[in-house]
Amino acid sequence: MAEQITSARATAKIVRVAPRKARLVLDTIRRKSVNEAYAILKFLPNTSTEDIYKVLNSAVANAENNFSLDREDLIVKEAFANEGPTLKRFRPRAKGSASPINKRTSHITIVVAEKEAK
Repeated sequence: MAEQITSARATAKIVRVAPRKARLVLDTIRRKSVNEAYAILKFLPNTSTEDIYKVLNSAVANAENNFSLDREDLIVKEAFANEGPTLKRFRPRAKGSASPINKRTSHITIVVAEKEAK
């Protein structure tokens, strides 16, 4: 007998948000119900919330459509941002020198799973 799948994941790669800033938002929604996570993301002022909202939507859609899980029973099991490739730029400075600017990107992953019965 096959095991029943109780989780689904979604990943957004090379998102133009620094991983450090994305992690601030992801830490607030981790281990929350999906509906609560949506409410939190709606009112947070961070710019990364828009991208994280899209990834959460995708993870929930994967759970519903691919694994027939109920949206009301889902929680955010894992949420993390890994570092993606860095865009390297420079800023001209005095006396012909230059300072580096690192435009960091993230790989954002969210895993949603069914709540365990207590």
